[in-house]
Amino acid sequence: MAGQDLLHTQPRPMHWLATATAISAVVAAASLLQPPDAKATTSPVAAAAGQRSAAAPDPDKVTFPVDCGPHRLDVVKKASGDLDGDGTTETVAVVRCHSGTGTPPSGVYVLAQPSDAKAAPRIVATLLAPARQRSVQTLTIKDGAISAALLGYSTLDVPRCCPDVHKSVKWQWKGGKFVQSELPAAMGTRSV
Repeated sequence: MAGQDLLHTQPRPMHWLATATAISAVVAAASLLQPPDAKATTSPVAAAAGQRSAAAPDPDKVTFPVDCGPHRLDVVKKASGDLDGDGTTETVAVVRCHSGTGTPPSGVYVLAQPSDAKAAPRIVATLLAPARQRSVQTLTIKDGAISAALLGYSTLDVPRCCPDVHKSVKWQWKGGKFVQSELPAAMGTRSV
């Protein structure tokens, strides 16, 4: 066959390593970007009542229930808004263990500020535990609903650089708790 003897037609381990490194760099760069609508909002109830929301809880002041061993924990995404209609601002934080390569699983937590403004914010809900082995690609809050795009792997054989499972979910405060629902999947993606 013509071309079989050309070097670029015979992939070697170094080719795969270079490809995995490039993909990891793209994924890491994408995780640093925030969607434009991931901003604090005031609830319509609070605005109508003339109330002002307190400052959003700061995720950097929270101890998250994630064991990263010798690595630090990174807050990779955050968004704030009134999630339960009480006129106060909550923060949703996406955290994961720091890694130079690959995509460690994410945890998604809802934070609230205690009435004592000097006290550290507290975790009031866990929306996604790292044990679920999912990574959060996007996070937004709109009209009190939290939306996220999740990535995962269908089997242990799938390279950790290339998630093959995609799912869009929404959490909304209903009946005193956050209720998760699945958003319509994009064409050609597998659901988690």
